Amino acid sequence: MPQKVVTIYTDGSCSPNPGPGGWGAVILPEKGKKRELSGKVPQTTNNRMELQATIEALRALAQPSKVQLYTDSKYVQNGISKWMPNWRKNNWLTVDKQAVKNQDLWEALDAEIQRHTVQWLWVRGHANDTNNERADKLAVTARGRESLPLNEETAVHIFLGITWKQKIKKGSWAAMFRYQNNYKVIGGSVENSSANRIHIQSACDALSMLKRRLPVHIYTSSGYLKDGATQWIKGWIQNGWYTRDGKIVSNTEEWKALSRMLDKFAVSFHVVNKDMPPCHSQEAKILASEWVEKTEPQIENKS
Repeated sequence: MPQKVVTIYTDGSCSPNPGPGGWGAVILPEKGKKRELSGKVPQTTNNRMELQATIEALRALAQPSKVQLYTDSKYVQNGISKWMPNWRKNNWLTVDKQAVKNQDLWEALDAEIQRHTVQWLWVRGHANDTNNERADKLAVTARGRESLPLNEETAVHIFLGITWKQKIKKGSWAAMFRYQNNYKVIGGSVENSSANRIHIQSACDALSMLKRRLPVHIYTSSGYLKDGATQWIKGWIQNGWYTRDGKIVSNTEEWKALSRMLDKFAVSFHVVNKDMPPCHSQEAKILASEWVEKTEPQIENKS
C-alpha cells in the first residue's frame, strides 16, 4: 500500500531563551483537511521547542507517510542530516565524548523517523512563507506573551506599524509616540526594500527623534526585530557583522544604525499580538497602510 503524502511546517519559540516556550505545526495532507497543532512548555529552550514541534507533528500522523517537513531551524536540519548518524553509532555521545544535548528529544525524533519517509527541507524564517509564518504564530501564541507595560508613566512608548507591498516593491511605516498624555506620529515611505528591513528602519528612525534619555518601550509585530535587537545583535557585533555560518548579516546597515540608537537609550522591545494589538499599534498599522502611496508623511502632534 503506497504511503500517504504529507507536507509539514514546524516552528518553535522561546522568550527569553531559556524560558517559557511554545511549538507549532501545520500539517497539509495531499488529500484532506489541514491540521494545526501547538503546545507549551513552562521552562525550555528554543532548540528544544524546534525539536518538539517536529516530534509532535510526526506523532500526529496515524499511518506511515511520505513527508516533506519544512523547518527554519538549522539546528534541526544539521542534526538530522549531519550529526545524528554518528550520535547513534557513538551511543549518543559527541566526538568529544560528551552527552548529546537534548538527547531525550533527539531519540524521540529518531523513533518517529523510523515510521515515515521524511525529506527534511529548510525554509528561511520570517520570509513571508505563509505556512512557516503560521507555524511561528502557533508557537508564539502557545508560548504566551509577556504582559505589556502600557501604563508605565515614566517611559516613552513607541508603537510601530509597517506595510510592504511586494508586487510594487513599496512600503510605509508609522510610529506613534506616547509619553504620559502627549502624542506624536511620524512615518515614511520606502521603495525597493523588504518587510524586515522596514521594521528595523522604523525603530531606528523613531528612536532618532527622541531628545531626552528616558526609558523606552517599543511595540512591534516583528519577532525578527525584537530578537535581533535583544539577542542576536551582540553576537553579530562581536563577529564583525557575520553570522555563525560566516555569512554577512542581512540588513547590516540598518542593524548598525539601530545599534547606535540602542547605545543611547534604554529600550525594551515587545511583540504585540497581531490579532489583538494595543489600540495605538493598530492605529500605527492603519496609518502605514494609508501612507504607502505617499512620499512625505506629515508629522502630527496630538495632545
